[in-house]
Formats: sequence, C-alpha cells, structure tokens
Amino acid sequence: MSLLVVGLSHRSAPVSVLERASLPADAKTKLLHDTLAAEPATEATVLATCNRIELYADVDKFHAGVAELSTLLAQHSGVALEELTPYLYVHYEDRAVHHLFSVACGLDSMVVGEGQILGQIKDALALGQEQHSAGRLINDLFQQALRVGKRAHSETGIDRAGQSLVTFGLQQLAVHTPVAEWASGKRALVIGAGSMSSLAAATLARVGIAEIAVANRTAERAERLAEILVASGTGVRASAIPMAEVADELTRVDVVVSCTGATGLVLTADDVLAAVSFGAVPGPAPAGPVAADAVPSVPAQAGPGPADADVLARLVAAAEVGARLADAGAARTISAPADTEADGCPVGLDGRSALTGVDASSLELHGTWADQGEAAAQRQPRRSARTQAHATDVRLALLDLAMPRDIDAAVHRIPGVRLVDIESLAEASADAPMAADVDAVRGIVAQEVAAFGAAQRAAHITPTVVALRAMAAEVVAMEVARLDGRLPDLDERQRAEVTQTVRRVVDKLLHAPTVRVKQLASEPGGAGYADALRELFDLDPQTVASVSRADAADPKNDDPGRAS
Repeated sequence: MSLLVVGLSHRSAPVSVLERASLPADAKTKLLHDTLAAEPATEATVLATCNRIELYADVDKFHAGVAELSTLLAQHSGVALEELTPYLYVHYEDRAVHHLFSVACGLDSMVVGEGQILGQIKDALALGQEQHSAGRLINDLFQQALRVGKRAHSETGIDRAGQSLVTFGLQQLAVHTPVAEWASGKRALVIGAGSMSSLAAATLARVGIAEIAVANRTAERAERLAEILVASGTGVRASAIPMAEVADELTRVDVVVSCTGATGLVLTADDVLAAVSFGAVPGPAPAGPVAADAVPSVPAQAGPGPADADVLARLVAAAEVGARLADAGAARTISAPADTEADGCPVGLDGRSALTGVDASSLELHGTWADQGEAAAQRQPRRSARTQAHATDVRLALLDLAMPRDIDAAVHRIPGVRLVDIESLAEASADAPMAADVDAVRGIVAQEVAAFGAAQRAAHITPTVVALRAMAAEVVAMEVARLDGRLPDLDERQRAEVTQTVRRVVDKLLHAPTVRVKQLASEPGGAGYADALRELFDLDPQTVASVSRADAADPKNDDPGRAS
C-alpha cells in the first residue's frame, strides 16, 4: 500500500485560502483525470468540502507523488503553488489511513463528532467510481472509512457533540433552553445562499422558526432558497430581500445567521447597535443618528453605572459617524464578572481606561482577555442561573458561521445582543464533557487502522499465493498425464483415486506455508514475504502480475470485507 494524501483544511489554512482553493464539480473531475495521467499515481479521488480539500492517490513514488499532487492541486484550485504550499499537509501509508478514519469519525471537524462528513466521504467515493479513478485501494479505504465512522457514532457518545455546525450554534444561542422552544415563533434573517447558509435556513425552519428572510449578493439564489423553504412542508414563511435592506431587516428579526464568502464584514457593530437601539418593535430604521437614550439600559448588577453610561455613549458616537467600532473589549467590561481576575489584562477593568490613552493592540489584547474571562465564568456551574437569565434578555441573537468572520466581534458587547461565532463554537466544543467519548473514538480509529493495514498487507501477498497454487495444480496435472501413459490399464475409478491422492498431498504440503506466509505478511514489515515466496518457488513475475490484474478487475473486490 502506497497511499498518499495531500490537502489543506480549516486546521492548516485560513478560510480565505480555502475559499479561493475551492473546487467546483468540473474542476474535481479534471483534477482526477490529470492525477491518473501523472506518472506516480495509479488511482485517486478527491474529498472537497467547505472546510477541506484533500487529494487521495495510490502512488509508486513518495517524493514524486507529493510534488505532482501538490502541483495539480494548485493548478486546479487557481491558487499559486508557492502560496498554497505553506498550508498543505501530507500523510502517507498508515498515517494517511489514520487521517481519513479520523476525518470520518468527526475528530478532525470544526465541531468534533459532526456527522455530515460521512455523506461527503460517500460522495468522494462515488466520484472516484463514476470517473473510474478509484481502484481497489481507494474503494477499500473509503468504504472502510464509512464503516469506521458509523461504528464510532453507534458505539460511543460522540454524537453528543456530533450535531451540524448550525445545530450546535443554535444550541449555543439558546443556552440552556431547548432549541425548539427557543426558536418557536421567532423571525430570522439568513445572509448568504451557499451550502452552509442553505443548511442553516433548513435547520431554522425545522426547529420552528416562523419566518425567514434570505439575503444574498445574487438575488436569484436568495429567491430560489426562499422557494425551497416554502415548499419544504415545515410551514415556515420565507422571502428574499436585497442585501441593501439587511440593516432595516435587523430591526424586525430575532435571529441572524450569516455565512458568506465576503472578505470584509457583512454586519458591523454600528449596524447591530442601531438595530437594537431602535427597540424590539418592528418598523423602519431611524433616519438619523441613534440617540444615547435609545440604547437599552444595562442591569444594575452588570457593572459600575458611570462607566456603563460612558461606554455606551462612546459606542453611540462611533455609530453616528459611521465608523467601525475600534473597541475590542471596552463594552465587555460592562458585564465582566466581579470575581474575574485581571491577571494578564493590559488595560484593566475600568471601562474609561479601555477607551482613552490605550493603543489598538492593547485594546485587542484586552478584548481577548475579557472574552476568555466571560467564557470561563459562563462555564462555571455557579454561573448557570445568570447565564440563563442573560439568554432571556437577548434582543438579537447572531450566529456567524463564516471564516473570516461576517459579523464584527464587538457586537456581543452591546446589551441585548448575543453572538456565537466559529471561535466560540470551537471553544464550546472543546469544553464539552465528551473527553471519554473522544478517547473511545480514537481507540476505534487505532484498531481499524491496524486492521486495515493488516488486510492490505495480506492482500498484497494473495496474488503470489494464488500463482503458487496454480503452479502446483499444473504440476499435478502434468504428473497425472504422465502416469496415464505409463499405466494405461487403470480404470476411471483408479485413475480418479490416484489423481485425488496426489492433489491432497500437494495441498497439505502447501497449506501450512501459505497460511503462515499470509499471517506474517499482515504484520508490519511483512511485504518482503511475497518476494521470498516468488524467489523460493521460482514463480514467474508475469504470472503473479496477471493474477493481480485479474483480482483488481473483479467487481467483488469492491467489498473490503472479502476474505483474502
């Protein structure tokens, strides 16, 4: 087995690079054909999702294979090789198998344990089969990966963290309230009409959102998604709106999910502040600047009163001039837990000092510190009551599934706003009480990788064993024919008995060595036993090769569970 994987994912590359390197269907097909045309590769398929692009191939030369596959990925993605190379990772042989099995179990997903990847692996296998680029190794590998993923989900509790990114994000927005109860009757805005946005819209409709507005740069795609939602049978009301009306729509909705390919912010803190400052009553957005007294008041226990008013006034001032909020943590100090330690904070807990006389870098460091402090506080059991109370006071819930972000991180410092983004999802997933399940899945992956490797190594020697038995059968036939010439008076019964006796002798002599050589070949480093067998019995290499070709062409070999 010489399996090679070259790829990039959300773990190795920023989403901006992943987006540029994305492969449409025709590009994936062309990539597979060009991979097979390349000298090092004999079979291949590609696994391409919004979070990863991986090219799997059976190669006969490692270094040449890496160079060729990397070049092909760059050519077909449209990203220059020198730009793509720093983000590429390479796995070979057993490590490549381990990687795919981990991916299939959701261990390499943005939200650990998510199950959508199994469908994407199935699609990758189907693509290789349709294009006739998947041979025995790719078929065996991907079918086994599907079984490993299903085993992980059935034998462990990894499904507790295995919701789709959308479902997991909605659970974070709902805090301790059941999602269906939290969503019931709400109005939502979905920004974007790609695969993730479409999934988000469908999920919102399924959990009970009453009305969904879809905004997208291409109006036709937004309209198409709205039509699909209406026809889904969930009873949701859906319509498409122009991107120019998003700011107005914010004043009328309770939930926003955004996932676009934009390189800049889609929703600024100014937009969100204006929407929640206008109030919860549906209606047109105010024509002029938002007045300071229009901002919702902050509960008294949230922090010192004078500092709160000062921070809010400055936020409103930023909104009035139409500037993006430079604050990376000042408003967060409004609700910072009183018992949170200030160790490591470059600014301190005073809201005024966070806005005056401090450079932007320190503000960002302070924002990071404040966010970590609040997240840590919310994870403490003693804060659970406060967290739930906060969820009931949310005026606008925002779910940002884009990388880079669509929504300004500063918005969750605005009273009445709750923001969940990719970073907070990753943190919540990492902190989920599922360490034992993850360890159990890792154990399953290790077992399956060892079993797959053993099966592949054993299968590697099978053509040699078949060729040996074919040679023995030929020797038996020749000797029986020679016996017929010497003893022509033997009747049919006697001739059959002699022939069967000779065959039994040969079979018994070959049985133990061939069984043992398969066992030895299945162990690491056992590939040399096939060569030794060919050398000892002087087997014709062409005969062995013909058996291998016939074996690979047998449709039954699509079943990796077949006995070798």
